[in-house]
Amino acid sequence: MSDDTPIAKAPRNASVVVVGAGDYIGGAIARKFASEGYIVFMGRRDGDKLLPLKAEIEAAGGRAEARTLDAREEEQVIAFINEAEAAAPVEVVVFNIGANVNFPLLETTARVFRKVWELACFAGFLTGREGARVMLPRGRGSLFFTGATAGLRGGTGYAAFASAKFGIRAVAQAAARELGPQGIHVAHLIIDAGVDTAWVRERMRAAGAPQDRELLQPASVANAYWALHQQTSDAWTFETEIRPSGEPW
Repeated sequence: MSDDTPIAKAPRNASVVVVGAGDYIGGAIARKFASEGYIVFMGRRDGDKLLPLKAEIEAAGGRAEARTLDAREEEQVIAFINEAEAAAPVEVVVFNIGANVNFPLLETTARVFRKVWELACFAGFLTGREGARVMLPRGRGSLFFTGATAGLRGGTGYAAFASAKFGIRAVAQAAARELGPQGIHVAHLIIDAGVDTAWVRERMRAAGAPQDRELLQPASVANAYWALHQQTSDAWTFETEIRPSGEPW
């Protein structure tokens, strides 16, 4: 546990679902909402990798559950969100699967394209649909989707990734128009920058990029989601972009 791990506030009778609770952004989202008193249900393809994060959250006084989840499988998504709902009413659902790959167009196989779409778009649809299903009877809740620059413009080598991110942005837009009048805040967060992860740092080294370049911190992404969740219904944001101050755009 890091020294700056936030201490959990008084427990709430509510749960937060994080689909794609990886080591960086997803983990930071889980920490933030757990520190605010929520029970956090974390899902990723290898749930055992979440056990250290679960232990960290609990050591800080929070509550968390870790599950193995293939978010492309409808039955697994339904069961995961229903389990969270049974523990405490689901108040927030965050879809955070990335599936960022880069292949030249002629090297993008049908398998790669389909897998990226399933992970970054279809899984988001399933997550959003099931999150809405449990939140709508109460007429309140937040449904958030992590987007990327690729959801605004396709780049060289990103035919698969950009198409999936364009797709999940469309799912989010459609959901926001439908669910907003029914009390569900749907938001799409565009991360227009490199996030400070080991993978990004390695890619920067390989490309010869300056190692002192400012990167977006995972905790800052989590804080952005928390701010969205705090918005009142008279001033909901659907889409927002975040980037470091020095990031060109």
